Amino acid sequence: MPLDRADKAIIKSLQENARLTNVELAERVGLSPSACLRRVNMLEESGTISGYFAELNAAKINYEVVVLVQITLTGQSAAILKDFEQAVVRIPNLLACFLMAGAKDYILRIAAQDVSDYGEIHSNHLAALPHVQSMESNFVLRTVMNRGLPVDLI
Repeated sequence: MPLDRADKAIIKSLQENARLTNVELAERVGLSPSACLRRVNMLEESGTISGYFAELNAAKINYEVVVLVQITLTGQSAAILKDFEQAVVRIPNLLACFLMAGAKDYILRIAAQDVSDYGEIHSNHLAALPHVQSMESNFVLRTVMNRGLPVDLI
C-alpha cells in the first residue's frame, strides 16, 4: 500500500506520541477527525501499523544492564534453528532475538538488574539453550539512540 503525505504524517505523529486522541491527531496532520480515523484504521488493517506499546525507562524499574549476546549454533538446519528459537523465546529477560547473516547466527538483547542478575540469566537460561556452539556477551555502556523505522525512509 503506497503511503501519501497524510499517511506519513499520521505515522510520524503516532511514533512521537501514540496516546494522541483522534481529534488531536487529526489537528496535527490537517485532516478531519473522520478522515484521520479512516486512515489510521487502514494503516492498522494493512499491517503498516502493527501495534502500540509503552516504552519503559528500564533504570526506573531497576533493569539497568542491557546485554547483547552473540550466539553461534552447531549447525544451520531447519530443525536446529527451530529448536533454538522455540527455547530462546521462553527466556523472561529476552527483549529481542535476531537471526543474523554473517559471522554469528543470532543476536539477543537481554535486560538485567545488574551484572549478578545477568550471571543468573546466563547460568539458568542461556547456558541451557540447545545447539549453542559459542556465546559472547557484550554489555551496553550507554544507549545513544534507539528508535523504530523513521517515517522519512518510507
